[in-house]
Amino acid sequence: MQSHTLAQRNILPPELLVADNDPRTRELCARACEELKLTVRASHDSEGILDALESGLVDLLVIDETLLGAEFDFLRHIRYWYPESEVIVLAARPTFGAAVHAIKLGAFDYLPKPLESGHLRHTIERAMEQAHQGSALNVPGNTPDYGIVGETPVMQKLYKIIGKVAANVHPVLILGESGTGKELVARAIHFHGTRRDRPFIPVDCGTLVPSLMESELFGHEKGAFTGAERSKDGLLKIAQGGTVFFDEIGELPLELQAKLLRAVQEKEIRPVGSTRRIPIDVRVIAATNLDLESAVQNGTFRTDLYFRLNVVTLKLPPLRDRMDDLELLVNAFLDRIAKNTGQPRKHLSREAVRVLMTYSWPGNVRELENFIERAVALGSSQTLQPLDFPTQLSVRMPPVLESNREQRSRRKVVPIAEVERHAILSAVEEAKGDKLLAAKMLGIGKTTLYRKLQKYERLSAKVPEPSPSPL
Repeated sequence: MQSHTLAQRNILPPELLVADNDPRTRELCARACEELKLTVRASHDSEGILDALESGLVDLLVIDETLLGAEFDFLRHIRYWYPESEVIVLAARPTFGAAVHAIKLGAFDYLPKPLESGHLRHTIERAMEQAHQGSALNVPGNTPDYGIVGETPVMQKLYKIIGKVAANVHPVLILGESGTGKELVARAIHFHGTRRDRPFIPVDCGTLVPSLMESELFGHEKGAFTGAERSKDGLLKIAQGGTVFFDEIGELPLELQAKLLRAVQEKEIRPVGSTRRIPIDVRVIAATNLDLESAVQNGTFRTDLYFRLNVVTLKLPPLRDRMDDLELLVNAFLDRIAKNTGQPRKHLSREAVRVLMTYSWPGNVRELENFIERAVALGSSQTLQPLDFPTQLSVRMPPVLESNREQRSRRKVVPIAEVERHAILSAVEEAKGDKLLAAKMLGIGKTTLYRKLQKYERLSAKVPEPSPSPL
């Protein structure tokens, strides 16, 4: 099976979502989409809109202002959580103040009704151009493979956001669990942007020696401290014109957070032991596996630095949320191992793939990569079987792979839907009713959680609990 990487994948057809109860508006949008060769879908409420946006496939949303709330709070929510999708607001009773407010909140345009078909078509065309700015990811022939592999909707959404943020120089904050590929995404943003020919400098904030952090970042003059026998440029100066990637930014001490903020805001640094200020021109990309909002509340991360870095936020999915990409990832790893070692490429049996799918992969893609490398090194044949896996995975073999039928018969099989229901309700209870926190704990989208809870409420209302069976 061919692996779909960031550079190789096919971009999905542009898609427009129209959210308006007026049949004429929907007809005009459908006609414009047909002329522009766009896919169009319709929705009538906020839940449907969020479901469509959650898929990551909506490039443009055309929405009636009555669905946005009195203060356009829903528009603010959309632009914050789905920045890759442009928004055109329609108004039956337009006002100048509402138009200004919508544009300030990030709407692409504010159109009064009744709509004129030619003007609507032109506005949709311009909005689509804006939505796709950089999203085609025109990669130079010598661009390295960043190792980003996947074709699930959540990865398609990620590709689109990478394409858009690569086209500008704003700071980017990448959030995700350890092993999800935060540095790979940072490299992709840099090498697809205008700074691709300048340095990309990664800085691991978690491994820097505290006493030398300032010198590493800002440089020092000769004699600035014991052992400083000559002047040295800091990483921010070495990256001049390029990108500095601060991995695990949450580990940076508060004192250095203040100095980094000053450097980013004022675009200049002062080496240790020096009175002169050096101008710098670097793009800052930061990443963390911590909850920075909680760190801000706890006082371990500066509020002003958080907001300076949080211009654009990318949330990387854990591997357990895109298991349909697992086989693509495995094949990509096997291809690379064969290429690097010069040995014949090994393969996985279908049973081996099924075993891999039963594991939750807490270490995410990095854990899977290390696991495959180890299995290839230890496997005795060209086709890897479950028995070639280390015990950490072999003990998790599903019942269908066990040979002891008597052992299987003693197991009570619980339907997946029931396991899911129990996990969701337990998370909501543990989060004391905070549904956003519960969604984060479960690693699922907010929309998904709300939809599931509504489903459970409907079921509990319609289907009474069965009475206990007589003994």
